[in-house]
Amino acid sequence: MCLIAAGLVVLASFVVVGIFARNENIYVRYPQLNLSISKLTIPICLITSVSQIISVFIFFVIIFAGFFGSSNPVYNIAPTMVWVIWWVGIAYVSAFVGDIWSILNPWKILFEWVEKLVQQLNISLPLGPIAKYPSDFGIWPALMLLLIFAWIENVYPDAILPLRISQMILIYSGITWIGMIIFGKNVWLRNGEAFSLVFGFLAKFSPLEMRSRSIGSHSADVLGEPLRSEHDRSEQCDTSSNTDVSDIREVIVRPFGTGLLNVGSGSTTHMYFVLVLLASVTFDGFTATVPWMDIQTLLLEKLASPTLINTLGLLATVMIFMSTYLFFCLLMRLVSNTNVTAMDLANRFVYTLIPIALAYHVAHFLVFLLIQGQLIIPLASDPFGFGWDIFGSENYRLNFNIVAPTFYWATSVVAIVIGHIIAVFLAHSIALRLGKTRGEAVRSQFPMLVLMVGYTVASLWIITQPMYISNM
Repeated sequence: MCLIAAGLVVLASFVVVGIFARNENIYVRYPQLNLSISKLTIPICLITSVSQIISVFIFFVIIFAGFFGSSNPVYNIAPTMVWVIWWVGIAYVSAFVGDIWSILNPWKILFEWVEKLVQQLNISLPLGPIAKYPSDFGIWPALMLLLIFAWIENVYPDAILPLRISQMILIYSGITWIGMIIFGKNVWLRNGEAFSLVFGFLAKFSPLEMRSRSIGSHSADVLGEPLRSEHDRSEQCDTSSNTDVSDIREVIVRPFGTGLLNVGSGSTTHMYFVLVLLASVTFDGFTATVPWMDIQTLLLEKLASPTLINTLGLLATVMIFMSTYLFFCLLMRLVSNTNVTAMDLANRFVYTLIPIALAYHVAHFLVFLLIQGQLIIPLASDPFGFGWDIFGSENYRLNFNIVAPTFYWATSVVAIVIGHIIAVFLAHSIALRLGKTRGEAVRSQFPMLVLMVGYTVASLWIITQPMYISNM
């Protein structure tokens, strides 16, 4: 009954959107604060510098802990720091506060430090770019790295081992820095650094945006403005903030989700990237359900490899998401009777799925963050598992009572339903911005509505399964 109710809520939201969202500039009527911080440049730079030093310090602590610390994931800071605090925590901060990763990215920080050192010492060292990034590549490098990361997170059996984590960090570091040297730092952050794109996309949902007066195209962004030319839109699709902190002059406070209306029409690889992100999080939840356990048991009789089965499951989930989304975009084109191709519609509307990805991320990982995240308290005192007690917290034990029994279900339902309502609202706004009348925009959104309602019900069904299993 709760699943049906959630679907009806999204359906009702579509009706509300059709009634009240009568023009493409709907968000202009919402409050927007432009806070000038030009007089706070020095303290902001100081705070940023300290934060970056801490970020790099933690980066090296994780690497050294993996190589030289305890092999037990419970007593080593690397697994908790990477899989809980970083992957889950930074995603939440990015989505609900702002693009914090562009400031704390250790690969970017270390590269910039080396750049400055080379300049100060007048050393002849090529730090890029030494080649032009092929425009046909799009963000394929970041997409492939995201897919590999999704496989490591959901399939790789050694993903939690500290040594493997440190080894993978070094491999990724090499790929990132080589990409920066060859194509340039900012170019690689926009196209090859997967996590700058992931957290950058999530930050478009956030209420805060940093702007620089010196960057004309960026500082000219206005919430709710019409879609731009292809050239401008390609520039808009840069989701990574590469502005020097000292150059920031404004902080924009905006309603949640409105930043996604200013991304414009991305490339096909941007669309695939968002779908892989959404599919991987969904697959992570689905692997804990009884149906998946039954499928795995059945396939083990023929394949005899859980790793292979999970790999095929992840790839199948990605393909299902992509084919389903493209199919509904094709239906949307047929219903709307527009000259815009189905692929172009898919590129334009894919960003409306980000609130859904975020909602499921909250539903699936919030309790994990609140419970498992407590491990960072004792691990801060003993990051290597050597028996240290630096901060006097080594004997801290997890408090499972911090989360009420109904908390998981309640927050999951609220997050998923709200995420889908926002997605429907954004989709309708984009439909209006394509030059359609209100009636045509409503009709064109019927296929997308069916897709979103279906995924709402499926998402809620998935998150109920582990709860039922735990009560058996």
